Amino acid sequence: MSDATGPAETRIDALVSALTLDRKIRLLSGATSWTTHAEPVIGLRALVMSDGPVGVRGLTWDERDFSHNVPSPTAMAASWDTDLIGRLARLLASECRRKGVDILLAPTINLHRTPLGGRHFECFSEDPLLTARIGTAYVEGLQSAGIAATPKHFVANDSETERMTYEAVIEPRPLRELYLKPFEEILRDARPWLVMAAYNGANGPTMTENPLLDEVLKGEWGFDGAVVSDWNAVHSVAASGRAGTDLAMPGPETPWTGDALLTAVRSGEVPEAAIDEKIRRLLRLAARVGALEGFTPAVPAGEPLDDTAAASLAREAAVAGMVLARNNGVLPLPQSGLRKVAVIGPNAAHARVQGGGSARVAPPYTVSPLEGLIEALGPDVEVVHTAGAHTTTGLRPFDRTQVSDPVDGSPGVRVRLRDGSGHVWRDEHRDSGWLLWMDIPEVGRIAEIEASCVFRAPVDGTYRLGFGGVGEIVMTVDGRTTFDGTVDPSLKNHFAALLAPIDTTHELPLTTGQEVAIEVRLRPDRRSLDVALLMVGVEPPRRSEEDELAHAARLAAESDVAVVVVGTTEQIESEGFDRTSIALPGRQDDLVAAVAAANPHTVVVVNAGGPVAMPWLDDVAATLLTWFPGQEGGRALADVLTGAAEPGGRMPTTWTAREPGDADPSPLPEDGRLVYREGLRIGYRAWRDPNGGDGAPALPFGSGLGYTTWRYDAVDLVPGADGAIARVTLTNVGSRAGTEVVQVYLARPDSAVERPARWLAGFAKARAEGGRTVTVDVPLPSRVRAHWSAEEHRWVEEPGAFEVHAGGDVARTPLRARWTAGPA
Repeated sequence: MSDATGPAETRIDALVSALTLDRKIRLLSGATSWTTHAEPVIGLRALVMSDGPVGVRGLTWDERDFSHNVPSPTAMAASWDTDLIGRLARLLASECRRKGVDILLAPTINLHRTPLGGRHFECFSEDPLLTARIGTAYVEGLQSAGIAATPKHFVANDSETERMTYEAVIEPRPLRELYLKPFEEILRDARPWLVMAAYNGANGPTMTENPLLDEVLKGEWGFDGAVVSDWNAVHSVAASGRAGTDLAMPGPETPWTGDALLTAVRSGEVPEAAIDEKIRRLLRLAARVGALEGFTPAVPAGEPLDDTAAASLAREAAVAGMVLARNNGVLPLPQSGLRKVAVIGPNAAHARVQGGGSARVAPPYTVSPLEGLIEALGPDVEVVHTAGAHTTTGLRPFDRTQVSDPVDGSPGVRVRLRDGSGHVWRDEHRDSGWLLWMDIPEVGRIAEIEASCVFRAPVDGTYRLGFGGVGEIVMTVDGRTTFDGTVDPSLKNHFAALLAPIDTTHELPLTTGQEVAIEVRLRPDRRSLDVALLMVGVEPPRRSEEDELAHAARLAAESDVAVVVVGTTEQIESEGFDRTSIALPGRQDDLVAAVAAANPHTVVVVNAGGPVAMPWLDDVAATLLTWFPGQEGGRALADVLTGAAEPGGRMPTTWTAREPGDADPSPLPEDGRLVYREGLRIGYRAWRDPNGGDGAPALPFGSGLGYTTWRYDAVDLVPGADGAIARVTLTNVGSRAGTEVVQVYLARPDSAVERPARWLAGFAKARAEGGRTVTVDVPLPSRVRAHWSAEEHRWVEEPGAFEVHAGGDVARTPLRARWTAGPA
């Protein structure tokens, strides 16, 4: 697995020797939040990093420096399409090149351990094999274009609650067979150049000091790349200095800066050989991305992708990940005869296209479900809309359609930045009321932010105008002061508090067309962070809950078809916290029930990154999961609903039919320890287990419908280069071309060791025209039969026969075969 041999390594060794100890230690901490130090003495330039995984933010969070926004990782995994994921990753690599980024801090390959995980949207799946295959394609795609990928967060960072401090306590088998497995397979098959160490501990110290870095990642698996800490995850000097973490981020201040690590090395507490090894790995990373003079990059830079091609790929990917969970024949919508369509729901006009937190990017545009359907259905079909239910009570940042710049009258906001003397050193126009400065060279000069705009009321009613920010704030409306005070952080995590500030509002009755001038001045409280955020926005007037429900039902009754777009909000599903329930927020369930009662042709679209309860699933004509679909989500949705494209997605995780209870995996640590008591039984491994299951789920792992029907005809096992190949024959018995995800599971009912009732062993996509029969090969490497032996500290294959089950999902496997293993 290691490339750390040959002439290039000899030259890297010479560069290490050319550096003094203090210069070496300087390179081990970031120079800024997103860059490393340069070292001209050896021809090393700074490396630039950016968060992912659905776009490339770059060094600034600024809507003017947009990033194409592709579907969320859960949507990627729902495609079960490794070729597509590779193309998406190459798109992201193109974005990296455009923004001068060397390293994308993605993909996240932690597992969907519990339905209550707050960061589901940023992870691929509950299954380690699906996670590994999708993750491998993502890493290969990025690195094939010369951009370093960063599989993260190593390891067991599967919850958000106390994520910076908890210790995950995991038995050896689930640790190896579930949580380490995606990392191991991606390292073996894609050879990433960087891995990120998590905040949490795993069976011991915090991961930046954990022996798993040296003993397993770098030792057993032979990883020759570098290990970067999660941001502010290095907490010690000597312990982390001796351990496998190579780069402490963010800079410029870390526990290793100043004289602390230098003193520890000179005293013998940290061997200088450990420092040399860290430098060697960082220089190897720099050489691979083309940041070290005299070294040829590992691969040539990829070709840039233009905006049109990027948008087309984002749309294709969104379609590929959409899962049709139910369909009584209402979809696809008829091509003729439609006169009126009601598009209802709180996420219809303002869909969530991405998750919240550090992965957020500013797309060039977004297409909502309402916009996508209006565009696709054309002028001959009347499209009517109402929210139907309220899911949030907070402000939405102003967008350029709502406000004008008081200086030049153009759509948007006027922003002025002042230094400590009151001097305006930046005066600029912005398109959005969400304003964030992070790690720009001048951010330390920001003593005051002033945002001003003119708001024009679109309808009569009472508006809530206001801001979100942390620090000393003054707000005026038409020159009258409405707030003058200090707003403290709402969360212990100061960075999370900046991204989710408490709204401060002023109610004002306005008539249609009335304009008001708004000005907000913030003296930001940044604590130790080089970050400043100000949000200015509005909550418009709205009907009461009952009136909104009644209005939605009336529109549905008057329409040929009702499309109800429900989903989560950033207040219940985002980075930084876990969920307390999988119920949809607000009265969305009541909304679906009311619309379905008014119109039997009701299609429910679920816009969420993780599982939600669907008590109405059997009462509606169709249900489609879009996840967080990216900037082209609305057009992709219209493609699927109208039949221009077939929904390609299959469930990458189990959606339970009930609210998680005490018997389910919990995301909540107790006294700083998060004990994985469930062992191997997560997701479908739990409900398929007769000793630990809880009945059939609402949506089984791997399930999903298309617009045709498949018949599974036969499965044959033939020898493979490593293990066997399951050769599956199936027929598209419908009249329309379609795609099917062929899934192969293993079982061992008579096993001498604990096992789930079934586990995924391989998959492949089949495509065929209507009436055609196809055969696909699903490789089954011998490793899929193995279990981890803690006693022998190795993978062991149990001798005897394994059952092979092939079909369309874990609950629907009509084909069977037997696969006999020899002695271990």
